[in-house]
Amino acid sequence: MHTVNYAGHSIKPTKIICVGRNYAAHIAELNNETPTAMVLFFKPNSAITETLCAEHHGETLHYETELCFLVKNNRLAAVGLGLDLTKRTLQTQLKTHGLPWERAKAFDGSALFTEFVDLDERQRYQFTLHIDDQLAQHGECNLMLYKPETILAEISQFMTLEDGDIIMTGTPAGVGEIKHGQFFTATLIGAEDVLLTHHWQVS
Repeated sequence: MHTVNYAGHSIKPTKIICVGRNYAAHIAELNNETPTAMVLFFKPNSAITETLCAEHHGETLHYETELCFLVKNNRLAAVGLGLDLTKRTLQTQLKTHGLPWERAKAFDGSALFTEFVDLDERQRYQFTLHIDDQLAQHGECNLMLYKPETILAEISQFMTLEDGDIIMTGTPAGVGEIKHGQFFTATLIGAEDVLLTHHWQVS
């Protein structure tokens, strides 16, 4: 199974639960309707990779940077950042026909993660993505339609979360196409300090 890094240990998530349409500005940029209930979808363990690619089977990929939480003992135990890679053209086609998104979201190599660090519930987390040193995305908990604890409670109503499972909380505005050779820098910020920084080079 594929792993992520938490406090120097390799963790094997059994699944990744993702929240869609959790930032109003992102909903607007894709001309989507604001949902009346939480939008959830899944990525399997096989989606996890350390390699950021611009294409998958000849289809162009788009990036979505997200605040992510690792679950332990049915609680949010650690925090990190992730890239939810999306086949946007295919996703649009699926949505048009009222079909599930997994073909556009859950393919192999569609989820990349930074390391995870211990969660501090007092922190008001925010994050940025820079591409080739230019700010592309900025998100924070205060901008979410559904806050992390609310997301955890909703998922727990109908699903067992195993230790190491990951929740991706949705992406802010600024998503776009990944291009060969780009340099991605994701930064997680706490109340005052930078908690982690991670780099990916697009292959």
